[in-house]
Amino acid sequence: MEKLKNKIALIVDDEERNTFALRSYLETFGIKIEVAKNGEEAINILRNGVLVDIILLDMMMPVMDGYETLDVLRNDNALKQIPVIAVTARAMKGDKEKCLEFGAWDYVSKPIDLTILMDKINRWIL
Repeated sequence: MEKLKNKIALIVDDEERNTFALRSYLETFGIKIEVAKNGEEAINILRNGVLVDIILLDMMMPVMDGYETLDVLRNDNALKQIPVIAVTARAMKGDKEKCLEFGAWDYVSKPIDLTILMDKINRWIL
């Protein structure tokens, strides 16, 4: 997991407990963390020049949800190359496909299996 050291993940989630748990876990691998409470904050962070290697995006948030955020990311040439893993409690048939259709690179359902999440992060962080 040495390749993850000093990589930067942007966690976008309105639930502080989720953010805290993810941050605590990812930091054990040397991953640096940026946090946004909604999609609008995330887009502002990115457009203000914060460079990230991956985005962990909750799909159900106030202000700007994950689907709206993906739409903005995928239509912005400066941001569309950032891998996005959709992280959502919505795990019904078709939810994964909807996230991928909107532009997520991958999908993880809540409650998060951290082993699966790390496999996906390793897959997308170059």
